[in-house]
Amino acid sequence: MEEQHTPTTPTTTTTSSPLLLLRRRCRVKNSLTSEISGAVGDLGTFIPIVLTLTLVSNLDLSTTLIFTSLYNIATGLLFGLPMPVQPMKSIAAVAVSESPHLTQSQIATAGLTTAATLLFLGSTGLMSFFYRFIPLPVVRGVQLSQGLSFAFSAIKYIRYNQDFVTSTKTSATTPRPWLGLDGLLLAISAVLFLVLTTGSGDYNLDNNDSEEESDNVPLNRSRLRLHKRLRILSAIPAALIVFLLGLFLCFIRDPTIFNDLKYGPSKFKVLKFTWEDWKIGFFRAAIPQIPLSVLNSVIAVCKLSGDLFPDREELSVTRVSISVGVMNFVGCWFGAMPVCHGAGGLAGQYRFGARSGLAVVFLGAGKMVIGLVFGNSFVRILSEFPIGILGVLLLFAGIELAMASRDMNTKEESFVMLVCAAVSLTGSSAALGFGCGILLFLLLKLRKMEFCGSGVLSKWKSRSSADDNDALIP
Repeated sequence: MEEQHTPTTPTTTTTSSPLLLLRRRCRVKNSLTSEISGAVGDLGTFIPIVLTLTLVSNLDLSTTLIFTSLYNIATGLLFGLPMPVQPMKSIAAVAVSESPHLTQSQIATAGLTTAATLLFLGSTGLMSFFYRFIPLPVVRGVQLSQGLSFAFSAIKYIRYNQDFVTSTKTSATTPRPWLGLDGLLLAISAVLFLVLTTGSGDYNLDNNDSEEESDNVPLNRSRLRLHKRLRILSAIPAALIVFLLGLFLCFIRDPTIFNDLKYGPSKFKVLKFTWEDWKIGFFRAAIPQIPLSVLNSVIAVCKLSGDLFPDREELSVTRVSISVGVMNFVGCWFGAMPVCHGAGGLAGQYRFGARSGLAVVFLGAGKMVIGLVFGNSFVRILSEFPIGILGVLLLFAGIELAMASRDMNTKEESFVMLVCAAVSLTGSSAALGFGCGILLFLLLKLRKMEFCGSGVLSKWKSRSSADDNDALIP
């Protein structure tokens, strides 16, 4: 009788390491050093706004760090992309620049009413409805204006001394000295280092693998050496090195920081709101923030995700809009800073190597450790961080976001995009630029419509320069 033998397959352990499971969940296809480096790509906007709100409006830094860390980890796992968590910039600007300054409760009510609006638009499907009918040149105009705005601010950070506490137009008039621990030479050196290691941001490590097979030709050998050199340079976590250098310089600039550090987080407390807080928060801060959140935090982010990650499905405006609403409904009650997703943050993290949600998971873990260990005393370190280095990180993030508009191939598309960007920059209002862009787009389409004699029927003309040239050929 023939003995039946069940093949003994090697027992594979079903329990994988937590890091391996995390990499699978976050769709990691990049090196860990690149992901960690990309995690700090949006700190050029995060740190100045958080520092200003903490010093001027008594923002609870410990609570903000803990809640934003949870947001980072959750969005990294849910979206699988380096989805940034950034301050609501318009609310922050109103809180510190207008007099009287907004209180902590008024900042929270502004965030809650903005979140309620986005949550309503997302859950009802209105956000998705609007997104389908917004012309691409208008979206590109918003992205271009936001990217250039970041770049202009970054140049000011690099060239001039900043006083985030006063936050006035005259706070950036003193030229930055060349030498020193926050001098021009340090910022320029950081720029050169980042350009040397990351280039223009378009290098693909897998684009020359086929050349390794034909190394008997001198030209291919030369390209192979170039490919290896670029691979080594791109593996350097450049942004992380620059950021850690800034942290190191904090303690060199003022060694008394060690004496001011206090360990442990602040106690959580639920804020108390009055009717006056709701009224001031909504009318002064939420109304200018809502259009910016809709355009830059939802629409521009979703479109940019499709541009940066063409092999993945574009982010859903419904999910992103609901995500912004839920985040703020969780944290604002406890005094956490109102936050949103931002196209600039996504571009900055991508620029420095982030390709998956693991980058923001790492960033969230770092914020959690800082919030639990140092609490509110961490503002003492942030106040000494070299502003020039923050400007360098912000510069690369802004340029990366602005470059998303390079796919406007026709003169008409470029015309709409540039007018939208110019109005947004000049009027300091993305909503105003968006409205002008929509109006201009419709006027251009109306101009190309051919009306029949009855005036009822119409059709679109899609004339290109090639069609015009063909019409001239007999």
